[in-house]
Amino acid sequence: MSLDMAPNVLWMLAGLYGLLATASVAVFLLRRRSPDRDFRELAQRVNSWWIMVSVFSAAMVLSRSISLVFFAFVSFLALKEYLSMIPTRRADRRVLFWAYLAIPVQYFWVGVEWYGMFIVFIPVYLFLFLPMRMVIIGETRDFLRAAGTLHWGLMTLVFSISHLAFLLVLPAGGNPVAGGAGLVLYLVFLTQFNDVAQYLWGKALGRHRVIPRVSPNKTWEGFLGGLATTTVLALVLAPLLTPLDWPRALMAGLLIGLGGFIGDVTISALKRDIGVKDAGNLLPGHGGILDRIDSLTYTAPLFFHFVHYLYY
Repeated sequence: MSLDMAPNVLWMLAGLYGLLATASVAVFLLRRRSPDRDFRELAQRVNSWWIMVSVFSAAMVLSRSISLVFFAFVSFLALKEYLSMIPTRRADRRVLFWAYLAIPVQYFWVGVEWYGMFIVFIPVYLFLFLPMRMVIIGETRDFLRAAGTLHWGLMTLVFSISHLAFLLVLPAGGNPVAGGAGLVLYLVFLTQFNDVAQYLWGKALGRHRVIPRVSPNKTWEGFLGGLATTTVLALVLAPLLTPLDWPRALMAGLLIGLGGFIGDVTISALKRDIGVKDAGNLLPGHGGILDRIDSLTYTAPLFFHFVHYLYY
């Protein structure tokens, strides 16, 4: 089934490649101007962005089914990274099978557009089923920790991220400008741009740390600068990709900027508790999938329900 991509979405994707081309030229010029400095990490980050944007664009453009499989695969990789980091009990191996099986089932509800089951499957049915399987195994040691960490991972990396996929299948009438694909692109671009903007503002002006024990590099200047920049961009892009008028676009920008920051530092707290810097090494210069979608774990459900309440 083709997504029948709106022209505005295609122009926006083309604009992303323009930004990446500009970034690649900037890295090349920096290396020529300062050959004694090490720009390898910056170059790795830009190269990884080329790969991520290309895969994302292909998944969005080819068909709805491929897009859903893509988002399901992202959830799978993120959950796999998460479970490889946290300590798990040997007795729970069979329980982990059911946790992974929940991913295709959750995205199946998205594919058939069954909102009622989509919204309760993991928070209700998996929440009740997985502890029952643990009880049947009969291992009581660290039971609460095992049940809590597994369900938190499913809620964060499968349930939350699956809201991106459900944005894609929302009726086109709710967003006549660009359809569900426009909403997905709007959310993903602003969330990722918010991360970059907060980083750049923090590097340029950062002096006062927000939560040094969780993320020492996060500053109030970076947070507020990124929030303001993301909100302005949300206002500019809203008429092109969404049905949002300017007051609601303003609210969406603030929601994405704040939610993205909280998602980022929440995953940072998890990694600091476990004692790792990055969740993986799949994306050179970025870390793992979990490091790249941390902000989306908050912005995806928040933006989805904001738009769903207003227009669907």
